Amino acid sequence: MSRGEKPKGRNTGRSISASGGRRRKSVLVRGGGRPQSSIRWLQRQLNDPYVLAAKENGYRSRAAFKLIELDDKFKIFASGNTVVDLGAAPGGWSQIASQKVGRRGNVIGVDTQFIDPIGSVTFLQLDVSDAKTIDKIMDIQKRPADVVLSDMAARSTGHASTDHLRVITLAEAAAEIATQILAPGGIFVTKVFKGGTESSLLHELKSQFDRVKHAKPPSSRSGSAEEYVVAKGFRQPRH
Repeated sequence: MSRGEKPKGRNTGRSISASGGRRRKSVLVRGGGRPQSSIRWLQRQLNDPYVLAAKENGYRSRAAFKLIELDDKFKIFASGNTVVDLGAAPGGWSQIASQKVGRRGNVIGVDTQFIDPIGSVTFLQLDVSDAKTIDKIMDIQKRPADVVLSDMAARSTGHASTDHLRVITLAEAAAEIATQILAPGGIFVTKVFKGGTESSLLHELKSQFDRVKHAKPPSSRSGSAEEYVVAKGFRQPRH
């Protein structure tokens, strides 16, 4: 992949109105033999302004807007940053990170799935739960990371408590990686689900970072239990 190639997406990192300033007619999906759950999902996708805006702007997922909004609020990125995006597929967050850090920056995306190339982003097909993953990321990094991102979520089981625990497990795995590859003063952003079991993770992050905040971006669906933890000012442990 050429480092000079720009990532796809016409927007350069500024906030975007998901509606684009135009009213859209709602799309009604007919059954056609589909299960009701599939009909509801398809109708939600077709009528979601963020899904439509992501398509218009060349983003690989509506989740790109969540990162744009988090950056607007917390000033996560700076030009020239090194960023590691855990659970990067399909690449929406890596696209935004690449735009934000510019040509002098470095973005590494990690996922178990293959991800189609995005400009200068380096993708590693690895499992975050594998003990060797940290070493492989560090082999690629030119220097310690300034930002570690995680929008990882396990496939929904339909059971809220189980889904919550699985997301927190992924967030804890991401935090473990972040604290080993971040530079002093670095930033860690991860998805969590509301529910109480994230308290041990938050306690650990507060002992390692200067500031730990919660946020639910406007583009996060109102019915979703997801929110994001933004930890800034990593304090590297003394050995």
